[in-house]
Amino acid sequence: MDKKSFASSGHLPTLVSAFLYFDVSFMVWVLFGPMTPFIADQMHLTATQKGLLTAIPLLGGSFFRPILGLLADRIGGRRAGLTGLTLTLVPLVLGWHNATALWHFYVIGFLLGIAGASFAVALPLAGRWYPAEHQGLAMGIAGAGNSGTLLATFFGPRLAQHFGWHFVFGLALLPILLVLAAFYLLAKNSPSKSKPKTLGQYAQLLAQGDTWRLCFLYSLTFGGFVGLASFLSVFFHDQYHLTKVQAGDFTTIVVLSGSFLRPVGGWLADKIGGYRLLLALFACISVCLMVVSGLPPIVVVVPMLFVSMGMLGMGNGAVFQMAPQRFPADIELITGIVGAAGGLGGFFLPSALGALKDIFGSYGTGLMCFAGLMLASVALLLEFGVHWKFTWTAAALSRSQIFSYRHSRQPKIPEAVLAYDTESGGIEPGTQANETYLKRWILSK
Repeated sequence: MDKKSFASSGHLPTLVSAFLYFDVSFMVWVLFGPMTPFIADQMHLTATQKGLLTAIPLLGGSFFRPILGLLADRIGGRRAGLTGLTLTLVPLVLGWHNATALWHFYVIGFLLGIAGASFAVALPLAGRWYPAEHQGLAMGIAGAGNSGTLLATFFGPRLAQHFGWHFVFGLALLPILLVLAAFYLLAKNSPSKSKPKTLGQYAQLLAQGDTWRLCFLYSLTFGGFVGLASFLSVFFHDQYHLTKVQAGDFTTIVVLSGSFLRPVGGWLADKIGGYRLLLALFACISVCLMVVSGLPPIVVVVPMLFVSMGMLGMGNGAVFQMAPQRFPADIELITGIVGAAGGLGGFFLPSALGALKDIFGSYGTGLMCFAGLMLASVALLLEFGVHWKFTWTAAALSRSQIFSYRHSRQPKIPEAVLAYDTESGGIEPGTQANETYLKRWILSK
């Protein structure tokens, strides 16, 4: 049977509504980034405090993502999305009327993490409508909602310059309300949705090493993207002495590539495999960031960051091409867990950049550390491939194009593994082997 084309294999209204949900939520989630230069001038913040202020919403996102993922698994992505959009209104109202002290901003920023948690709902809601061979592109399109950053960085400083930063939080209520109405009318749950998971199944997923390996990879790609997107307005304003609006404009230019190349990353991952794509991206990102860490003139920094953010965006698509191949029956849950790791990575990056600036007097030190981490991750990813070659199913290996760069002895496998279901990743019923033992053996790998 021929494969269906992408356009006819899914549900376009749900894909569009998932994109819009993630887009406006991302806009709200990173709103502290372009607002921080205004708030910092008013409250006389240090670089460490600026970094923490831009990072707190990302920490909140990593906290709320598994919760929204669990909610989507229980009540469906559509209802979970409506809940998330409604709750996102709360911190915006608080920022509009009640933010006067630094601790107020920390509380509001943490609650803005509810918007960042939209990732755990929007991507699986869209992805479940599409077959495995199109999931990279479908989740890439939904994930391109991170373009909401552009709305925050471009319009936010201009509005704050003329009306004050409090007004920006109030105005952000309007797109949230509009998308809430559109989501209610357009979004539908896929008929292929799996049954709600038990707590034991959640524990089993968390016990698997591959869950944490995917978390690590996404903490680099998405954490790098959202962390830089949140902090670059501060970086451009402090390091290159640009006006707040100019800093937002340069951030918009840089973020543009990462926002719109995410679907390209998903599409390329479908074609050449997410694993191979990630290897190339990590190596190139490390080189670009090393150049940026030297703090050259802005005419050099902006193109290097533009390329880096584009490759980070493509890396996001690549990771989420791989995740459903490894965990096809747990898309909602793995999306929430891996997405939480991305938000956590995003929290550490601006926090570290601000703290290292206060310690060493330069943003270059933090950027060099990040570049070194990306380079080291190339070696780690190669080692992951050696392990995955023996533990992923044949179909998942083929779609992700995983290879082993060195010869490694295959682990001794119980005979019951011969009955392993290569499509679902589960155990075929009726085998003579003890299924509990076999599941424990698989989890240990």
